[in-house]
Amino acid sequence: MIHLENEYSEVHAFQTAKESNVLCGDSFYLTLTEDYVLCVLADGLGSGKYAHEASQAVVSVVRSNPEESVNTLMDFCNKVLLKKRGAAVAIFKVDFKRKEFEYSCVGNIRFYMYPPEGKLIYPMPVTGYLSGRPQKYRTQKYAYESKSKFLIHTDGFVNVNTKNLLNSCQSIPALVAHLKVKQVNTLDDMSFIVGTLL
Repeated sequence: MIHLENEYSEVHAFQTAKESNVLCGDSFYLTLTEDYVLCVLADGLGSGKYAHEASQAVVSVVRSNPEESVNTLMDFCNKVLLKKRGAAVAIFKVDFKRKEFEYSCVGNIRFYMYPPEGKLIYPMPVTGYLSGRPQKYRTQKYAYESKSKFLIHTDGFVNVNTKNLLNSCQSIPALVAHLKVKQVNTLDDMSFIVGTLL
């Protein structure tokens, strides 16, 4: 599990591999600075070695280029997957000074953001996966309110009542503990990232 925190955000990530697999086909990268938080979540197709290799390639290229825009990062991720297994990829980048975030996703990764007031933000992903072939992205930009909570997860995640959970007044560590208990699916790799924007 990973935990990052500063005066602008608190983010936790948790991951489990399918059944007794040593390698997880999901990979994620988080970085938190005074200016932004950047999250990438990749779900390599299938499971095991080649899924892990594909998702790690995505994480590596994002880790090397954190200052780039979300759209540019998606393009880099697509190119690095040429001749690899392929992966569903989501990238989430928050600009603390502008109080806005960008989000882009290709594949079956889900993202939810709940502001303290107002309605759910649920960007629709582009279907398919990244594989090095020419690809269009739907990169969306949103303003956010302070104390908004977010959850992003791969398809191995055992869903809960997301709205009630994120709207609750629980701390982020309490949310993580609750979500971990619910993750009883051993038939797929699973990753989730949950956090708040302060």
